[in-house]
Amino acid sequence: MLAFRRPLASTIPRPATPELAQPAASAAVSIECVSKTFRLPHQQYSTLKERALHPFRTTEYDELHAVRDISLEIARGEFFGIVGRNGSGKSTLLKCVAGIYGVDSGRITIAGRISPFIELGVGFNADLTARDNVAINAIMLGLSRREARARFDDVIAFAELEEFVDLKLKNYSSGMLVRLAFATAIQVDTEILLIDEVLAVGDAAFQQKCFEEFFRLKREGKTIVFVTHDMYSMERFCHRAMLMERGNMVQLGDPREIGRAYHKLNFGQLPHQTAAEAASGSGTMIVEAWFEDASGKRITSAGQEERLSMCFEARLAEDLLDPVFAATLRTELGHTIIVARSDEHGGASGQFKAGESVVARFELPNWLTPSRYMLTPSLARAGTGADALALVEDMSSVVVHGQASGGILELPVDVRIERV
Repeated sequence: MLAFRRPLASTIPRPATPELAQPAASAAVSIECVSKTFRLPHQQYSTLKERALHPFRTTEYDELHAVRDISLEIARGEFFGIVGRNGSGKSTLLKCVAGIYGVDSGRITIAGRISPFIELGVGFNADLTARDNVAINAIMLGLSRREARARFDDVIAFAELEEFVDLKLKNYSSGMLVRLAFATAIQVDTEILLIDEVLAVGDAAFQQKCFEEFFRLKREGKTIVFVTHDMYSMERFCHRAMLMERGNMVQLGDPREIGRAYHKLNFGQLPHQTAAEAASGSGTMIVEAWFEDASGKRITSAGQEERLSMCFEARLAEDLLDPVFAATLRTELGHTIIVARSDEHGGASGQFKAGESVVARFELPNWLTPSRYMLTPSLARAGTGADALALVEDMSSVVVHGQASGGILELPVDVRIERV
């Protein structure tokens, strides 16, 4: 079902946009012409006997240029994103900033205390309990023993592990481990927080809790360097972002543009991309986008087989007759699952005046498998839909929960088995 309505402007909440970090006198993180290369030997000796038997065998190496001549500055209080495909060098660069790896050339300058949250379980002793590990890690990150003891209850409460405080970490699941590590890292009074994509291990509820914590840290003016594959999170939190490929900086700038470049790098030309570029100067704009359940309540998660509506509000800058409203639903990796258009599913959309606000709703049964899905709303003049007026890539998201089957859709299927 497709529906339109003209809402009262005062009743529609406007989306919050991130405030840009102001340039500081000195950067929190300064990276100057940094390069990092790994040497990968063709022949590896695992025992002393092998080395003794082949003392004159020459060792040949391949060189992996993980980071190539990267230069950038991250301002104090800036939420900075680093994105790229697997093997692009983003995690290596973060480890160089954290001091885990030395650099082959260049210089990294850090102004403040760092709290790294880079690799799952690093710094934890699997044979110790959560109680002992929290104390040890908090002290290693700069807290005194008294401060570590005072904040222990807050760490365990945030991680929701009260029942497992005295359980050894080797008996923890990966999700429990990442909750404990993140809860410990955010309790340290640091100016700079380094976060790798390990948050993907946590469940949907914990991820939402982490996102709320990101907002708190952002309000407090903390500097955060965030490595992720989630373009929605990157655009939602980051002031600026960088795209890496094969160790090089491909692009640096606005998170939305970086997200578009990332999808193009992975999947080629995006749907409606040419139209989206033409739409940028039309004056008509998409104000916000969201999902609703069958009762009309706004939601961020939905169960399988429940009714689901993709919704967005557009503010018109000109008179329009039968404009084409469209909603595109994609996976986090950018694969298009659903393209719904008003002219194909609802007929003529009607006549609208300049200055009006219009809400479009696309209702459908939720046959999606468990994952996060991104909503791209768009509006075009009547016709083929190519003459776009407004389009916002991955403006909203919903997490679908339920039983995973391994496919993309859980379509209703009638099965018939007959003996012949």
